[in-house]
Amino acid sequence: MSTTLSSADSRKQREIREREGRILEVARQQLLCSGYLGLNMDRIAAEIEYSKGTIYQHFRNKEEILVALATQALETRLLMFRKAAAFEGPSRVRMATVGAAAEAFVEHFAHHFLVEQVVRVSSIWEKTSPDRRELMESCERDCMATTVAIVHDAVADGSLVLPAGHVPEELIFGMWALYQGAQTIAHTSHTLAEIGIADPIASLRFNQNRVLDGYGWRPLSADFDYYQHMNSIKQELFRHDQFA
Repeated sequence: MSTTLSSADSRKQREIREREGRILEVARQQLLCSGYLGLNMDRIAAEIEYSKGTIYQHFRNKEEILVALATQALETRLLMFRKAAAFEGPSRVRMATVGAAAEAFVEHFAHHFLVEQVVRVSSIWEKTSPDRRELMESCERDCMATTVAIVHDAVADGSLVLPAGHVPEELIFGMWALYQGAQTIAHTSHTLAEIGIADPIASLRFNQNRVLDGYGWRPLSADFDYYQHMNSIKQELFRHDQFA
């Protein structure tokens, strides 16, 4: 009897996961085609041919759907960051590999990047449940911890000496802000070429190297071709088919 019940529970849980996955896939397409305002619970139900009640059993509003989509995005980003952090090489080269992963994430999964941007609007965030928010925040913390660990390794092996009173988290916050800002601008501005930024990725890498050279993190960019490394490692470790 217990085996039968367990099997039934497993089947039910699988059906729930499959149904939720279908809801999220349809919602993602609506978001990409029509934006946040075009995301609609009625339209989702109609397209999937579920009742609205079934949709609401999974998500109490469209904001919850957005957070679930953002959590999926962060899970993909985390997989890529962890693969980058596991690269064998000097700590700064590993950090550059994380940078390559961040570039590849946006290039291969633009829909994930879009969702990450939308969900951070406070009016959306405040309408979601604590449980949904915690899932997303947990993924974000794990992404941060993965990169912070590389800085700790650099300090431990002597390739980086942080200024007095400065902690690894502050360095990573600066890198996070640099990447998030540059990638957001690159995907929303149509005038970069007109103002002299012909290659946003090259500019991002240039500024990353200037910052990390400023910290004295070895090997310096004069002694290692980080640009070439990031190009080659994206093809080797971060192809779309490896994470799709």
